[in-house]
Amino acid sequence: MRHLQPKEAWAWLQAQRGRPPEDQPLFVDVRMEIESLYVGRPPGVVNIPWYEYPDLTPDPQAFARKVLQEAGRLDRPVLLICRSGKRTLEAGAALEAAGFTDVAHVVHGFEGELDEHFHRSSRNGWRFEGLPWEQM
Repeated sequence: MRHLQPKEAWAWLQAQRGRPPEDQPLFVDVRMEIESLYVGRPPGVVNIPWYEYPDLTPDPQAFARKVLQEAGRLDRPVLLICRSGKRTLEAGAALEAAGFTDVAHVVHGFEGELDEHFHRSSRNGWRFEGLPWEQM
């Protein structure tokens, strides 16, 4: 799995825009749907939760099947994002175990690490870097 800083991930996605849609990276938000909708998310991301409320228990095989359904094939590049870059490590490992060959994740995720006041988006992450995002 490749580890891309937020700006690297955005630049990579933008560089692939001229390719046919089925060859462009599939950008997957692995957070719960409610997180993605209300906290905010990058434009063009597909939400496929690593786990969902109320169980909060990942099902790696089901996750990989859902990503494959969206991706269409195992060799399509997949970029993962979550809140802080931790869930994507487990989700990415599950995709690789399922046979995906080109998996990357956004280091520090959408909101980044906690600061000394237990706030996110103040040290690093997608939103901290000023990259495009939308909110419901």
